Amino acid sequence: MEGRASVIDGDTVEIAGQRIRFNGIDAPETRQYCDDAKGFEYPCGRRAANALDEFLAASRPLHCSFINRDRYGRLVGNCDRADGRNVQKWLVEQGLALDWPRYSYGAFSAQQETAKKAHRGLWQGRFDQPWDWRAANADKVETVTEQSTGLGFLGSGCNIKGNISVSSGEHIYHLPGQEHYDETVISPGKGERWFCSEDEARAAGWRKARR
Repeated sequence: MEGRASVIDGDTVEIAGQRIRFNGIDAPETRQYCDDAKGFEYPCGRRAANALDEFLAASRPLHCSFINRDRYGRLVGNCDRADGRNVQKWLVEQGLALDWPRYSYGAFSAQQETAKKAHRGLWQGRFDQPWDWRAANADKVETVTEQSTGLGFLGSGCNIKGNISVSSGEHIYHLPGQEHYDETVISPGKGERWFCSEDEARAAGWRKARR
């Protein structure tokens, strides 16, 4: 998906009415506060969102490739500006978001170490990890309505399932209506993913299921 992105918060944007959650990182929540180098509170969640808005405005449009969706129905993907700069790497390197090992498997650990050593953003003072803050402040977290998980990427057309065969390791994609489509479960942690078109799937090296 490509288009002009509107910032929802430090790790979520919206393109053409579709919300997109950045893969593998976690930014402070909108209502979250952190302590700066002098121990004073500041709105770290809003600061991350504002910085992201300025970063995206400098090189439009935004291009995102999707790998999954979360339990709220948002697309989860990797996003780059028009000039090719990766948004997730930039956010973590600036200390505006954290590498989220649960989903990233350490993909942004190098950027996080750079930010930490330079005392950038969150690393200038004390802060709660966003996932811990959400757990302790459930009443303050703004979420989106849960959507049905049977519509692919919320009806965006990205409903082709890219599955990896356990027995052979072969990369196979399944179209809606094919025999094994409904029973096929996509596990991004294993390298499986969703595709928006057959051309995209074939270009990535996947073949169509025979039935």
